[in-house]
Amino acid sequence: MVSTRKPKEKDLIDQILDQIDLHGMTQEEILGQEGLLKQLTGKLLSRVMNAEMDEHLGYEKNSNAGDNSGDSRNGYSEKTVLTENQSAVIQVPRDRNGTFEPKILPKHQRRLPIFNDQVISMYSFGMTDRDIKSHLEKIYNVEVSPELISRVTAAVLEEVKEWQNRQLEKSYAIVYLDAMRVKTKQDGKSCTKSVYVALGVNFEGQKEVMGLWIAENEGAKFWMGVLNEIKNRGVEDILIACMDGLTGFPDAVRAVYPKTRVQLCIVHMVRNSTKFVSYKDLKKVCADLKAVYSAATEEAGRDALEEFAKTWNAKYPMIYQSWDTHWDDLNEFFKYPPEIRKAIYTTNAIESLNYQLRKVTKNRSTFPNDDAIFKILYLAIRNASEKWTMPVWDWGMALNQFAIIFGNERVPF
Repeated sequence: MVSTRKPKEKDLIDQILDQIDLHGMTQEEILGQEGLLKQLTGKLLSRVMNAEMDEHLGYEKNSNAGDNSGDSRNGYSEKTVLTENQSAVIQVPRDRNGTFEPKILPKHQRRLPIFNDQVISMYSFGMTDRDIKSHLEKIYNVEVSPELISRVTAAVLEEVKEWQNRQLEKSYAIVYLDAMRVKTKQDGKSCTKSVYVALGVNFEGQKEVMGLWIAENEGAKFWMGVLNEIKNRGVEDILIACMDGLTGFPDAVRAVYPKTRVQLCIVHMVRNSTKFVSYKDLKKVCADLKAVYSAATEEAGRDALEEFAKTWNAKYPMIYQSWDTHWDDLNEFFKYPPEIRKAIYTTNAIESLNYQLRKVTKNRSTFPNDDAIFKILYLAIRNASEKWTMPVWDWGMALNQFAIIFGNERVPF
């Protein structure tokens, strides 16, 4: 009995290649503008379209089954398309009734989806439209315009809108709020805006960017709008909100989530404190500040801050003033055991995310509009979050402490 099993795809490709004499072929003959690879791509796509035409008509080419069927083939039109890394010329079959709609490359399209994916991938890693144009021309001999690249990446905006409006989890253990400054244009004029990022840690210890918001000025009214949006998207409770001295945010949190505890980010406090410290003093200043935030109790932390003032006030008076002014939003930290403290002040997640966001924006001196900002940052977040496969370090211990402090009614198990 003859086997009806079709050969595997790999075997079939090997059989086809065995029929081609590759001996002595140069790189240009294989990969060049008119090379073998380009011709094979064009012919393969043309064959796929012919197969689609057979399916559309219900009979194969030159078959008598098409007699008096009401529709038939009507020649070909030539079309140059962009694939992942090259262009290719294909023959697109036509039917007399004009009802044939190719699936692999729909009418009026000259780019395969894989080409769009390639462009979006390059864009997501910070390459500008002109960078991508230059790269495609230099490496793949494909000529595209910056306007085409912009249109391809514009398709991401629908995905951004869906992501920005998606439902969130019912509650989060920690929410980090941070901001970065970007230069953009508003009504044709250059300006600087703040982009705010909310990073949540759920009760499984998994990180999730909850959303992005852009504003020229922050304040309680702005933050009320952000928090109400988060609430409308399903978030009923947040245990701890950790941020970098965002104007009006603590008041807004207490209004929308009255049970949420507010903690200023220790990492940001240290960074802001050491911004103007000379290099030779940096190590000692950081060590003395660590004595403040690593103290066992609030009283011990306050004593360490006073000792810091005695040592450094003559040289860096603004550091003590800053910590003293913000003490009421810093001392929340001392109410927790080491496991939760570490989860609060070890902000590796938000710091790593910010690094990724700044890396993709540094090549752009000015964004043309807010949509361009959303596009690039959303794609960077998507790339970064793919690596977040593990929970926050030692999350099990922290979760047990959360349950003891906040009660089982707020900490789901």
